[in-house]
Amino acid sequence: QTFHDVVGSPYYVAPEVLCKIYGPEVDVWSAGVILYILLSGVPPFWAETESGIFRQILNGELDFVSDPWPTISESAKDLVKQMLDRDPKKRITAHEVLCHPWIVDDTVAPDQPLDSAVLTRLKHFSAMNKLKKMALRVIAERLSEEEIGGLKELFKMIDTDNSGTITFEELKDGLKRVGSDLMESEIKSLMDAADIDNNGTIDYGEFLAATLHLNKMEREENLVAAFAYFDKDGSGYITIDELQQASKDFGLGEVHLDDMIKEIDQDNDGRIDYAEFVAMMKKGDRDDTVGRTRTMKGNLNFNIAEAFGVKDSS
Repeated sequence: QTFHDVVGSPYYVAPEVLCKIYGPEVDVWSAGVILYILLSGVPPFWAETESGIFRQILNGELDFVSDPWPTISESAKDLVKQMLDRDPKKRITAHEVLCHPWIVDDTVAPDQPLDSAVLTRLKHFSAMNKLKKMALRVIAERLSEEEIGGLKELFKMIDTDNSGTITFEELKDGLKRVGSDLMESEIKSLMDAADIDNNGTIDYGEFLAATLHLNKMEREENLVAAFAYFDKDGSGYITIDELQQASKDFGLGEVHLDDMIKEIDQDNDGRIDYAEFVAMMKKGDRDDTVGRTRTMKGNLNFNIAEAFGVKDSS
């Protein structure tokens, strides 16, 4: 059967759908996109706008050079290439996908530590003050699905009971599935780092706040929106009373607000202005330890799948 309507989420749309003549082969393409995201942490075709994504789908080159692709097996890359063949007549069929050596090979994936960009970010997140964590959560929850990329699917994959939150056991199991060599105490530290409201689980907003690339968080419009969230009266300053209210809204326990303000308040006037807020948000946020070289427009740079994806274990 042949279809003629353009339907589907932009990232996963096959080229022939955009030409409005397509058949069941489009499902293999979409599955190939998902596999690419699981292996690399980023969509194969990305742009700031939906029309830009469609242009990339029609004409863009697949990247198998940037990290983590050099560490991914040739068999896995071969399967992705065949699933993302723009010619539906040459594209591998669903049955052939299931018979591909990468799928049927029963050899055990090597038990090696994965590239741990997400763990690096979580550890970095743990050292942040509470205001910055709250601000990142405010920003994370206003991002579009396009900006979030594959993290929504990844959250669902870790949240095995579909409760909407990640428990310690789910985080531990997720890391174990991909061959992580972290000790239980280290996993507990990561859990505590991301659990902003200290309720023992990581919800979707906390997950995004802890794992999205900080460059995305630092866009001017996002910083303005986050500052405005705390500056309830629009005075241009965040006061201790406003911080107290925000802490209450986030369900935080005891927070030393005076110390928080002193850390950020550069002119010692007892409150936080926008410039001080921005300086806090940008302080120490260069991901120098992340060996990812792939850069997409707008600094979209997702490495979290390197810790929870398929790969050899990624």
